[in-house]
Formats: sequence, C-alpha cells, structure tokens
Amino acid sequence: MKLIDVLVQDACLLDMQARTKKEALRELADAFSRAVPAVPCGELFELLMEREKLGTTAMGDGIAIPHARPEGIDRLYVSFGRSRVGVDFESVDGEPTCLFFVLVAPKREGNAHLLALARLSRLLSRDEFRQRLLEVGDATELFRVLEEEPEH
Repeated sequence: MKLIDVLVQDACLLDMQARTKKEALRELADAFSRAVPAVPCGELFELLMEREKLGTTAMGDGIAIPHARPEGIDRLYVSFGRSRVGVDFESVDGEPTCLFFVLVAPKREGNAHLLALARLSRLLSRDEFRQRLLEVGDATELFRVLEEEPEH
C-alpha cells in the first residue's frame, strides 16, 4: 500500500492553528469531513476523542496518528496535518506534536488500518522523512515526498 493511494489531498492541512489536543482533533476532523462528506465532522471528532481516551496516539518525535473507524465508508482514508509551532498532544516524550496523520477506516473492515499504521510508523521513524514533511510548501510537494518513499 502506498500512502498516496489513500491520502485525501483536500483534507491535508499544512498550517494548523490548533494549540491543544481537542482543537487539533476538531481542526483535523473538520478538514477531513469537508473533503469526505460521508463522514460527518461531529461523528469523526467524537470517535477521535474516544480513541484518545484509551491512550494518546502521539508517539513522540513530534508525531501523532489519530485514528477512527466510523460507519458509512468502504475504504481506508488518510489525511495529513502539520503544525509549525506544535500542539500539546500529550505525547509520550512530552514534546509538542507537529506532524499528524489521521487514519479513517471502515467500521467493518479487517486489518487495512493496522497495516497503514505499521507503514506510517516505519516511515516516520526516519529523521530525514520527518524533516521533509516539516519543510513541504504545499500539498503537491507533500504528495511528491510521499510518492518518493520506498515501499519497505
């Protein structure tokens, strides 16, 4: 699976305004719902908040991968958000979170979202990849960075 095959370009935010976890999830859910109307913003926001109550999806190194499985969709979607100043997302390392990948998977699907989580985790473990994401200027450049990544 290549990320660009599931990334929703119109849902990507390269200059997030949020400063708190709740604000970030609201901003990401709103952008996603505008691009994918089958997933209402309020429902997605609530699902993302519920998942965060189980434990933060901020994995350190400035990265978070919030995820949800709403009704009404039939495939995996991914969106991206970047905060230039960072968000207090209760990260495991206590540092601000700047890079967000939101995974939205069908409620009744198998393990596609787990494979996407694993793929993202591998890519985001690389310092140079994270740095490139922090520096992209627009969605076209974001897609190019993701497309250039090897499939391992």
